[in-house]
Amino acid sequence: MTSNQSHPKRQSEVIAPYGGSLVDLMLPKADQEKVKKNVRGKLECSDRNACDIELLVIGGFSPLRGFMLKDDYESVIKNHRTTSGDLFGLPIVMDTDREDLVIGDQVLLTYKGQDIAVLKIEEKWEPDKMLEAKGCYGTTSLEHPAVRMIAMQRKRFYLGGAVHGLELPKRVFPCKTPAELRKELPKDEDVVAFQCRNPIHRAHYELFTRALDADNVSKNAVVLVHPTCGPTQEDDIAGEVRFQTYERLASEVNNPRIKWAYLPYSMHMAGPREALQHMIIRRNYGCTHFIIGRDMAGCKSSLNGDDFYGPYEAQDFAKKYSTELSMDTVPSLNLVFTEEEGYVTAEHAKSCNLHIKKLSGTEFRKMLRNGEDIPEWFAFKSVVEVLRKA
Repeated sequence: MTSNQSHPKRQSEVIAPYGGSLVDLMLPKADQEKVKKNVRGKLECSDRNACDIELLVIGGFSPLRGFMLKDDYESVIKNHRTTSGDLFGLPIVMDTDREDLVIGDQVLLTYKGQDIAVLKIEEKWEPDKMLEAKGCYGTTSLEHPAVRMIAMQRKRFYLGGAVHGLELPKRVFPCKTPAELRKELPKDEDVVAFQCRNPIHRAHYELFTRALDADNVSKNAVVLVHPTCGPTQEDDIAGEVRFQTYERLASEVNNPRIKWAYLPYSMHMAGPREALQHMIIRRNYGCTHFIIGRDMAGCKSSLNGDDFYGPYEAQDFAKKYSTELSMDTVPSLNLVFTEEEGYVTAEHAKSCNLHIKKLSGTEFRKMLRNGEDIPEWFAFKSVVEVLRKA
């Protein structure tokens, strides 16, 4: 089966959003003041809350129209589906410690001085966070960054209900909405999404450009480089710096088959569940394919260095649901740099007995701090300049 045959509505328009239509929860300006008059109190959002609200409002989480109610929350934990049967990798909820807020209240959601949305509270409950951790992340260990987040940062109560958007958060990253990005994508070719949470390096570039040659990708496909700009792991490089590395490279690369945009999403490092979440989001942004790397969105124990997920667990999980999502997965090539032939697959390097050059992240950061030259096979000069300044 060819790629164009496997996707709905491909020859006349960009692939349909998940659920059939793109959700838009932004209130018209004329209605905003009327709605704000009925609010009872305010809730200041965390960085993660703000990312979730933005994706709800602009349709990145289509077909969701608000924060999940308890039944959907529990269903997603157990079965990665809502009660209506829609796939969803992780629950989307609003958290608070406020005991005075009750069902029926309309609450103004604020973020760094902005009024960004109004939430109508339809349900309020005290979640079993250990059950959530085990179901979503496969562990209750506080070594897992998302388990630590829900246990120590998320507040006591969860709120579910409809959301009405007022204004999108102001960000350093210029985040295009799904509707905006869809207008820029080709209507009769595949769109391959590349997800990354780190500064962009040479291996990344080699990986996503070679994905365009995959057997299940159309001849004139484009790749959407779509890094996340929300919170990630505590020790990751700051989002503002990551943004600058992508901007510098995008300005230098003149390739019409590469599209660049940013995603207001906060990482959970949830491995398989995160891979599914990313595929749903990227379909809503107009993508037909998703590159899934080895150990995608994985994380390690800080005590013994063991991985929480198997190296191909995310790939296998996402592939299992790709047909239902009307998307194709593109396995990430295991590329290595060799003295003789540059970047090749690890299998080719081994079979030809080529000399592989390696540079670990720890070594790279040490070389940055010490002002040492970074080899161009590992990182672009312009990207290194950005990182040195940071």
